Amino acid sequence: MKLLALATVGFSLLTGLANADVRLPRIFSDHMVLQRDQPVPVWGWAEPGEKVTVSIAGKSGTTTANAAGKWMVQLAALPAGGPQELVVAGRNTITLTNVLVGDVWVCAGQSNMEWSLANVDNSAQVVPVATNRFIRFLNLKAGQSPVPVEDVPNGWSVCTPQAVPALSAVGYFFAQRIHGETGVPIGLVNNAWGGTKIELWLNEAGLNSVPELSPQAQALAKAKADYAGLLQKYLDEASRWVEQARAAQAKGEALPVNPPVPPAGPTIGGIYNGRVAPVTTFAVKGVLWYQGESNGDEGEIYFHKKRALVNGWRAAWNQADMPFYFVQLANWQKPSTDPAGGDGWAKVREAQRKTLTLPHTGMAVAIDVGDNLDIHPRNKVDVGTRLALWALRNDYGQTGLVCSGPLFKEMTIVDNKARLTFDFVGKGLMVGKKAGHGPAVEDAGGQLKQFAIAGEDKKWVWADAVIDGDSVVVSSPAVAKPVAVRYAYAMNPVGLNLYNRDGLPAAPFRTDAW
Repeated sequence: MKLLALATVGFSLLTGLANADVRLPRIFSDHMVLQRDQPVPVWGWAEPGEKVTVSIAGKSGTTTANAAGKWMVQLAALPAGGPQELVVAGRNTITLTNVLVGDVWVCAGQSNMEWSLANVDNSAQVVPVATNRFIRFLNLKAGQSPVPVEDVPNGWSVCTPQAVPALSAVGYFFAQRIHGETGVPIGLVNNAWGGTKIELWLNEAGLNSVPELSPQAQALAKAKADYAGLLQKYLDEASRWVEQARAAQAKGEALPVNPPVPPAGPTIGGIYNGRVAPVTTFAVKGVLWYQGESNGDEGEIYFHKKRALVNGWRAAWNQADMPFYFVQLANWQKPSTDPAGGDGWAKVREAQRKTLTLPHTGMAVAIDVGDNLDIHPRNKVDVGTRLALWALRNDYGQTGLVCSGPLFKEMTIVDNKARLTFDFVGKGLMVGKKAGHGPAVEDAGGQLKQFAIAGEDKKWVWADAVIDGDSVVVSSPAVAKPVAVRYAYAMNPVGLNLYNRDGLPAAPFRTDAW
């Protein structure tokens, strides 16, 4: 028997006398946003065999609850709009009001995604005017679970000055930009957990899709097998407890004390089971991801974990091309003067950049908006806006929009110089300077910084770098035959200043694999 089925049986035993009215998971609530232009699944629980009808905006569907009391109706796709009423009718009737149809984005990761609008550097200006009935959010607060669970504890809220202080700031600025330019209602499922490692967010399908993670997949399989034995013991004890409880209830006696406690289960995937699995049936547009600090000592392995995350979530939502946009870690801590770099988060940023090789992904570069002293930089405007640029370009028809700063493409060596070319040059390359929340502007007369160069001896020196058209030419008198270049490849590469003229920073990179 599968673990989910075992756990469901256990839950049913200990809640055996629950009432059988039609029920919905809590992700269905007043003020919610349903995903537009996709079939809309609506599901819940009822008496086995009970007929259930779901209707909204002239669309309806009817089904019958199965032997386990579960039902699902798949409504035809709806256009953006609203507000509407969603009506679910069986033995009882549930009416959800003020429902919009638009685009739903899942905001996940750790504390920099969780970071609330109340704590950003411009909160005093933003929060009092954050009234927008077309932006809705659900702050999902749930724990870990050894098996996938079926419900979440929270409902939806409308953006008002009273509600938004608890909203993800990155999510808010993303939604504000998208709705402002498209008029499409936006729903945000805020599902971030501070300090969490990426392993907790992975599911089994994702792990099994990446051969490089086979040790982790095998460890999870063993943990699940061990857990199945413990769970079966718990179910046996739970069955006996329920029999005693029913006998006591029939006699009017007090229920027996100390019901059995479910065993602890595998930790890999614990957050996925407890906080992601229950919403994967809910139709969404895509995912925004800001995480990596807790895996900051890693390199290539983080790329493989990101592959597992993306593959697994796309499989769970059954959307092979579901947009997945993420934030590259910002600059932080004491600057390094070593031209070799490679300290701190340099390698994990490289792994994040490599994630762009996966289709339908995008990366918001934050290397110029961090805080030397704070792992939680207060400028979330640029982060949310840069994520929005990827979505506007790829998902909202603005195909001519420049959504990224320069991304390293290719290096060629001519004589004693390295010529670098880039994707996302936009209106051209520039030496830039940035202040506040606005785009960078040209630093007239400024010199490019944070470029290092090395020869076959792998000895790095700071390099001279100049913009030549859409290329950067890098050299040093100390390196007669260069073979590799690094840019901003450090925990806190203070002074980096390569931008495109659209005001977006170049992502840190290295051309070597040393």
